Amino acid sequence: MENLIDVLNKEHSEYELLLELSEKKTPIIVKGDLEALTKITDEEQVVVSRIHHLDSVHTEVLKDIANVINKDVELLKLDNLIKMLEKQPVEQKKLQDIHDKLHSTIKRLSQINEHNRELLRISLEMVEFDLNLIQAMRTAPETANYSRAALNVGTTMGGEYKGFDAKQ
Repeated sequence: MENLIDVLNKEHSEYELLLELSEKKTPIIVKGDLEALTKITDEEQVVVSRIHHLDSVHTEVLKDIANVINKDVELLKLDNLIKMLEKQPVEQKKLQDIHDKLHSTIKRLSQINEHNRELLRISLEMVEFDLNLIQAMRTAPETANYSRAALNVGTTMGGEYKGFDAKQ
């Protein structure tokens, strides 16, 4: 049981690190700093890799526990395991505490990731809007103004496009 609690604590630490990185990512997305976004994404990949490793260790520990208590590993979830530990209140409390911490951290991480996803979607829509506007400006018709030499000196309708500046 101690192995499981230890692995879950390590997983929780990694999820907290991932949560910090996701929180740092939000202002970077708003600023549109692609270099910093790439750096944080690379850091996230390293953390996710460690979480995957810990998850496989977690699965192995659960298999061992299932063999010892003669239960099907597929039915052995943390909630069930916590209930089974009624006669061992110390281990039960430790397991319940880490379960609650993990649940809370993962829920917060999910909320921040959803927020970041929405910010990225809006940013992509703005880029698409800017590109469409630039394309429309380039294909706008010219005014029919002519000089005395009968040369077309018309300007493009709609004026000159300077682009969108989110910092204004």
